[in-house]
Amino acid sequence: MKPDFDLVLHNKPMKFKIFFLSICLLQFNGCSLQKSVQCQEEETAAETEIDKIGGLTLVAPPRPFAKNPMIDIQKVNADWIAVIPYGFTRVGEPKVYFNLNRQWWGEKEEGIIESIKKAHESGIKVMLKPQIYVPGDWTGTLDFEKAEDWESWEAGNKEYTLEMAKLAEAEKVDLFCFSTEFKNAINKRPEYWIGLIREVRTIYKGPVTYASNWDNYNNIPFWSELDYVGINAYFPLCTTKTPTSEELTEAWQPVLRDMENFQCEVDKPIIFTEFGYLSVDACASKTWELEATIHSIEINEEAQANALDALFTTFWEKNWWAGGFLWKWFPDMQGHEGYPDKDYTPQGKKAETVVKFWYRK
Repeated sequence: MKPDFDLVLHNKPMKFKIFFLSICLLQFNGCSLQKSVQCQEEETAAETEIDKIGGLTLVAPPRPFAKNPMIDIQKVNADWIAVIPYGFTRVGEPKVYFNLNRQWWGEKEEGIIESIKKAHESGIKVMLKPQIYVPGDWTGTLDFEKAEDWESWEAGNKEYTLEMAKLAEAEKVDLFCFSTEFKNAINKRPEYWIGLIREVRTIYKGPVTYASNWDNYNNIPFWSELDYVGINAYFPLCTTKTPTSEELTEAWQPVLRDMENFQCEVDKPIIFTEFGYLSVDACASKTWELEATIHSIEINEEAQANALDALFTTFWEKNWWAGGFLWKWFPDMQGHEGYPDKDYTPQGKKAETVVKFWYRK
């Protein structure tokens, strides 16, 4: 029971009042400190024999596989893939399109099922990650002025998500990431998303997560409804052209502290639903800005390799970090946008050796 401060302090000398309030403050801070120490102790106790997701995001190819892509995936010791059946929404149009004939083979149901089957046949686990693409924009800024437009879009997104949940259950995928980076829509209409998660759970019986943007993971209102906190971990760390792994590991420390405190509060393991770096100068800076000027930036494989090594060095031994999915991997080099030598893939680059080393753990 809380003390009645007015009653306790009534007619007491000033020295007593200061002493009494100091004791109360110390007790309050002590509770917070005790919680933090407890989290650290639990982490230390569980810090051995950690199973991690060593994942790659499989780029949906435009055509059926010419050869089994899982062979090359296994060569870098990856034991998970993320498969993305893209849907899309046009700016200002309250509709969601998916599984259309004009989409690439790997984005449609036929290609998705084939990708899952080939992975499972090879002993590779699968995260199914339905993801909305907004041409010329970003899902995080999706907005509508009218309530009826929101409701129309939400109905379309629900149809898309639940269809993918049915596919996930039918193919017994190992993890379902029900949506990605809807920053504004979740902030404005959280009840819709909570209801959607609960409907997903009536269909798909495996673990469920959500892919939050790196700058918004601590503002998601429904982590308690999910099995993992998912973060697309494109944290800007430094603008140096070729930072060392040690410099980047140091740059990670404030992010790591914030994430540890947050994880202690939500008490859920964290997955990096996406992480990765372009193989260009200053790749550990604001990657979305680099993408916009990709053709004018110099190739830098060492920077990419160092950035990945620093990420793994920072997080691998944390028991609350469950691993993640490297963005991205081209099956038989299909599906790239014309600059694979600068893209996120580690294939044929210095970064491939880094991935192979850490995923062997």
